[in-house]
Amino acid sequence: MITISLCMIVKNEEDVLKRCVDSVKDIVDEIIIVDTGSTDKTREIAESLTDKVYDFEWIDDFSAARNFAYSKATMEYILILDADDVVLEEDREKFKKLKRELSPDVDMVLMPYNVGFDSKGNVTLTYNRERLSRRDRGFRWVEPVHEHLAYFGKTQYADVCITHKKTRPSEPGRNLRIYEKMVAEDRPLSPRGQYYYARELYYHKRFEEAVKQFEAFLDGGKGWVEDNIRACQMLGKCKAALNDPEGMLRACLRSFVYDVPRPDLCCDIGNHFKQQGEYRKAKFWYLTALNYEKPARSLGFQHPEYYGYIPAIELCVCCDKLGETEEAIRYNRMAGEFKPGDPAVKYNEEYFEKKKKAQEGLSPSK
Repeated sequence: MITISLCMIVKNEEDVLKRCVDSVKDIVDEIIIVDTGSTDKTREIAESLTDKVYDFEWIDDFSAARNFAYSKATMEYILILDADDVVLEEDREKFKKLKRELSPDVDMVLMPYNVGFDSKGNVTLTYNRERLSRRDRGFRWVEPVHEHLAYFGKTQYADVCITHKKTRPSEPGRNLRIYEKMVAEDRPLSPRGQYYYARELYYHKRFEEAVKQFEAFLDGGKGWVEDNIRACQMLGKCKAALNDPEGMLRACLRSFVYDVPRPDLCCDIGNHFKQQGEYRKAKFWYLTALNYEKPARSLGFQHPEYYGYIPAIELCVCCDKLGETEEAIRYNRMAGEFKPGDPAVKYNEEYFEKKKKAQEGLSPSK
């Protein structure tokens, strides 16, 4: 059985830190918590959980803080968690099994990171993230914001989900501030850094600036394929926000240069045509999304609702607009199978029932 060091960096996490550690304390063999400047009871709570609590002066660099935490680890493998992460009970059992059975020649274990949820707790956004790495390989974290572990060697995917359960928003404007500081100091952004800088500009509704950064990133030709695809999608969202629907469409279509059409991008294109009242074209793109074969795994962002529910519910709308009522009802039922109890499906059922009664009322009596 392998041994594991849990390494965390924290700041003002008094409301969630114990919850996180409690979910893995019987799985890990060592708990290392690095405080980057808390002003609440975080350090006091950390000291009640482990005797390995360290201070690190915050220098606007997440990788520097994570590498410092890694330097304190002594076990065979290092587990990375944020304070607002938790390992749910069903995944705890999977994690214990992984710990018992993991081959020591595995250098990196990637695990699904569930970060988006609907009102019923269904996962709406997930991606595989580097999570458990061999300490003796000396892997280093890179990038000051949206950091990632530069790993190599034998990789294994595990079905142990880490669940992100945020209780409050992150420090507003922090990431954008760090990027703008780098730009002001003439510190070069990596392709990944430029991509995420553009995303931050988008989130802050600085769409024209975001367009320039996304286009420069794509034109540079050095981005990771998944980032290229998402850059096209977000460039399209910027164009839409700037009331440039044709620009939005061109941006989405540009993503096809990098890989087969992704279902969420197909739905974005379908939405474009639906808004134009071109329901036949919209139907084509929603069908393309519905027929997309979900990959076994991916390192990129995954939106599970686009693998069935969203294209089905949109096809219901398009078919109804095209006068294809029976087909519309069929797609609505399909959407209900993907997402039982969905309010939109229920609304559509009532709509079709009223429509049927209205048509029967107009029919000549026998």
